[in-house]
Amino acid sequence: MAFYVYLLASQKNGTLYCGHTDDIARRAWQHREGQGAAFTRRNRVTRLVWYEVHDTRDGAKTREYQIKKWKRAWKIRLIEGVNPDWKDLFFTLNQ
Repeated sequence: MAFYVYLLASQKNGTLYCGHTDDIARRAWQHREGQGAAFTRRNRVTRLVWYEVHDTRDGAKTREYQIKKWKRAWKIRLIEGVNPDWKDLFFTLNQ
């Protein structure tokens, strides 16, 4: 089983949200449908812009907490390192 840390955005350089899950496609869909965290619903943070795979839930959770403490500029650099156009990666899942 794989575990994921992910970043969502409302738009390019918009509001960011960090989370972790064991089913990235389902969780991204939940956020898109307004069934995710209250913060993402309230701020319309639905675009999956970055994710990382981990072997353990503890590893993913530790990484999530690490990223949440980062400065915004570091998170943006992380996203743009793999997704410079801030495309919604939801559409690339399950391919």
